[in-house]
Amino acid sequence: MLFGRDLAIDLGTSSVLISTKNRGIILQEPSVVAIDKNTGRLLSIGMAAQRMLGRTPGNIVAIRPMQGGVISDYGTTERMLREMVKKVSSFSFLKPRIIISVPSGITEVEERAVVDAGISAGARKVYLLESPLAAALGAGLDITNPDGHMVVDIGGGTTDAAVLSLSGVVQSDSVKMAGEAFSDAIVRYIRKKHNVLIGDTTAEELKLSIGCVFPRPETVSVDVKGRCLMTGLPRVVSISSTEMLEAFEEVSERILEMILRVLEETPPELVADISKNGIVLTGGGSQLWGFDRLIENRTNIPTTVADDPEMCVAYGLGKATAWLDDMQEGTINIARRRHLKG
Repeated sequence: MLFGRDLAIDLGTSSVLISTKNRGIILQEPSVVAIDKNTGRLLSIGMAAQRMLGRTPGNIVAIRPMQGGVISDYGTTERMLREMVKKVSSFSFLKPRIIISVPSGITEVEERAVVDAGISAGARKVYLLESPLAAALGAGLDITNPDGHMVVDIGGGTTDAAVLSLSGVVQSDSVKMAGEAFSDAIVRYIRKKHNVLIGDTTAEELKLSIGCVFPRPETVSVDVKGRCLMTGLPRVVSISSTEMLEAFEEVSERILEMILRVLEETPPELVADISKNGIVLTGGGSQLWGFDRLIENRTNIPTTVADDPEMCVAYGLGKATAWLDDMQEGTINIARRRHLKG
């Protein structure tokens, strides 16, 4: 392609997805970078780097440059993005225009960092779109009418809740509690209750296999291998889904509080629409067993998990590339808009 095509990037804490309007998702990689500490050389990105997490020798460090949905290590994020954009871009005279998703709670400084990283990675222009708006588009919701819809996007680093109407965000909030917070909660719980230390990869596997935020009809258990903190030797402990429920209580409670806060601040007409249309859950974290039941139980609003929830933001961003000619490039000042509204 001689003229740069538009790229959509879901720049998440745990993974990066790149999509285009016509081809859908063209790249999906974990947002992990492996660097040689002695030379500063970038060794690998994505899946290859993720396999090194917790297993590297002293001179190699595998890091996640995104924390809580925003850039925590600018230089590394820029290098990671540049490599990923290079991987999907064919030869063209023009650099691509890039649209990137950002959490609702982002500050102007954090927005600027995302825009700068996009430009440094090879973009001609960078546009930002709030994650819940992209998620709603990807989930196939019709948000163009004056009718209220609510989307809760539970990602890796942040959970965003937003009420949408007339193609815009009416009310939104964000909390830095999501998929990774659940994994951390498992590590802490097993350490405190069983005196056993497990790694992040084991915690992730445990979360996916028996994790739940609402009581399961029947209790399930799995054996977990870790290091005993008393002896320093390997030890196997049996963990049940009831214990998972206990471990996740604090994180799920924080997410629920944020959802209830958004509903409280939403105009009554839109709340009436939401009680009819229901709440839609997107993001990888929404696949945790019982999340829809928990939210429905606490809000009395029908709640469903979108089809292919992990991909919703990327799909939505791909659709939003059609609007780029009408969008404002650069920062969109979400924090300032919220402040003026308040």
